[in-house]
Amino acid sequence: MTDKKLKKYLDGIYKHYRKKHSSKDPIWTLHRLDDPRDIELLGFIISCYSYGQVNVINAFIERLLKITGSNIYEFTVNFSKSKDKKHLQGMYYRFHTGAHLIALIEILKKAVIKHGSLNNLFLSHYNESDENIVNGLAGFTRELKSPLKAKESFKHFIPEPVTNSACKRLNLYLRWMVRKDEIDLGVWQGIKRSKLIIPLDIHVHRNALKLNLIQRRSPDLKFAVALTSKLKQFDPRDPVKYDFALCHTGIDKAIL
Repeated sequence: MTDKKLKKYLDGIYKHYRKKHSSKDPIWTLHRLDDPRDIELLGFIISCYSYGQVNVINAFIERLLKITGSNIYEFTVNFSKSKDKKHLQGMYYRFHTGAHLIALIEILKKAVIKHGSLNNLFLSHYNESDENIVNGLAGFTRELKSPLKAKESFKHFIPEPVTNSACKRLNLYLRWMVRKDEIDLGVWQGIKRSKLIIPLDIHVHRNALKLNLIQRRSPDLKFAVALTSKLKQFDPRDPVKYDFALCHTGIDKAIL
């Protein structure tokens, strides 16, 4: 298939999918909020827990919101471990415990109090002259994790690009925050859509290989960067919009 036909195919899926997006996707919880401060904080927490079955993720987030209320910004900046930990200790999700959630709330509190927002924290490590957001993401994750003691379980919670991890959930979070359409919220300022990296999961990886978009096979950060560069040939300003086409649909054998 020529690049021209492939672009037309992927554009068609995107235009259809963005209007038919599954109501079960955790991102729709964010659409219930109005304050960008609440959206960016809850969005980050959701992205950290975005592994496993969607219905289990959603149930966990609903349990959290019953504790925090919809004003999660106020809950976070006023969080007191001695006073509030009892509410979160029973919040288990797969191999993460209430202690992990408490630590996550604490590091988000430190970040927001210091920088005013997660957007500002990211911008403090981001250079718009960079080819993409990788360096900004590296600084963002490094500063977020700096208050923590080295815990093996937190490596999965907040991965780092310096390890060549594809950082799928973090790149998904950035997509939510930076892009704006019927699905993504676009509440962050100062970062261009063209700088984003595609969130690389097993579906995107498999379909990218099926479509011969990229020759590299290891599902790592280098793969995600190379795939994003290829997708920029189809839309230089918004390559990550093709995440919808590559992730949420099967590839028709007739086009291969």
